[in-house]
Amino acid sequence: MPEQFSRTELLFGKEAIRKVERARVAVFGIGGVGSYTLEALVRSGVGTIDIIDNDKVCLSNLNRQLIATHKTLGQYKVDAAEQRMKEINPDVVVYKYYTFYLPESSGQFDFTKYDYVVDAIDTISGKISLVMQAKEADIPIISSMGAGNKADPTAFQVADIYQTSVCPLAKVMRRELKKRGVEKLKVVYSKEPALTSAEDGIVDLVNGADSNQDKEEKQVRRRLAPGSNAFVPSVVGLIMAGEVIKDLAGIGK
Repeated sequence: MPEQFSRTELLFGKEAIRKVERARVAVFGIGGVGSYTLEALVRSGVGTIDIIDNDKVCLSNLNRQLIATHKTLGQYKVDAAEQRMKEINPDVVVYKYYTFYLPESSGQFDFTKYDYVVDAIDTISGKISLVMQAKEADIPIISSMGAGNKADPTAFQVADIYQTSVCPLAKVMRRELKKRGVEKLKVVYSKEPALTSAEDGIVDLVNGADSNQDKEEKQVRRRLAPGSNAFVPSVVGLIMAGEVIKDLAGIGK
């Protein structure tokens, strides 16, 4: 085991580190949450990581996204992420996808190759598709619920989707996953109410919504450009990475 991971090895043991090193993890979405998840996975010694995002680094990313600097402005996020990953661990194997994950692009991905999937994307339809594809392949997945318009990083917790409350995104996910027969899903969410109005724009319509459902149930509403900060998405991302590493290494089981 390289000296680079010796401190982690002291904490978790050699066998745990070997499991992490042999693992392949897919991170969907390299934004405020996903970039911090990715950082911790690389620094923990995950051997192979797939990164999926079609966005480019822009000025508005600088306040919260780990890969965003004035040097990386205009670069594809997956390119900026790969460069940073290699600077941390030159041996990490990186597979890049210049695409946004949506139901129509899901066929590009063979989930049977993965040991774990991280959902750090924004769209409801994409999140549901990720969960269903992971479940079909019998691969563990962790999903980030709403992190925008939040200011209390201490309010976030790990839970099963059916134990969540308050979070509007989690509410829709509970309903839609129940319809599809999904019995459980590990998520990171917060009960903190959104700090700004949720009536300023529609992010996504849930496919297959019943026509007799009321407007709130049919639509997930939030600001088209939700407020965010440097300390909430980062915490969510690090919590997610911690769960991935512990599960891969069999820690606490």
